[in-house]
Amino acid sequence: MRKLTSLFVGLFCALSLTACFGETYDFTPPTVSLSNQNRLDDIKLEEANVDWSSDKEYKKETKDILNFGTEQQQFIVGSNEKDSVVFDNQDFKVKDLNVSVWKRDKKTQLELHDGSSFTFPAEKGQYVIEVNLLADSGSAQYVGNILIK
Repeated sequence: MRKLTSLFVGLFCALSLTACFGETYDFTPPTVSLSNQNRLDDIKLEEANVDWSSDKEYKKETKDILNFGTEQQQFIVGSNEKDSVVFDNQDFKVKDLNVSVWKRDKKTQLELHDGSSFTFPAEKGQYVIEVNLLADSGSAQYVGNILIK
C-alpha cells in the first residue's frame, strides 16, 4: 500500500510540474474586435499605430489613419446599435480605452458604458471607427471601416 501511495504522489507531482512547463503567454498587442449579441461574426479591427513593450518591442506607425481605415473591409452596423470592444487576450492592465468614429473630417467621441460597451451614432453613413488602448504594456490604436444603416 505504501508503494502505491508513493507512486501516486510521484505521478501527481510529475504531472503538476509538466502542466507548468507547458504554459505559454502571449505578450503581443491584443487583437481587437467589435461584438454584439445580434451579429454572428465579430468585426475585427486593424492595428494602425502600436507602441507595445513586454518581452519584445512591437511598433507600427500609420500616418493617415482615416485613409487606412477606409481601405479596410467595410462592415454594416445599425444606427444606435450597441457594441462592445473585445480583446483576444488580456495579459495587460487597461489604463484607458476610448472609441471614436470619423465621418469625413469630423471626429465624434463615443461614450463607454461598463468599460467597453458603446452605442453607434444614429446618423447613417460611412465612418472610420477608431479604438485607442492605453495599457501598462504600451499603447495601440485600431481602425475599421463601418457603414451605419
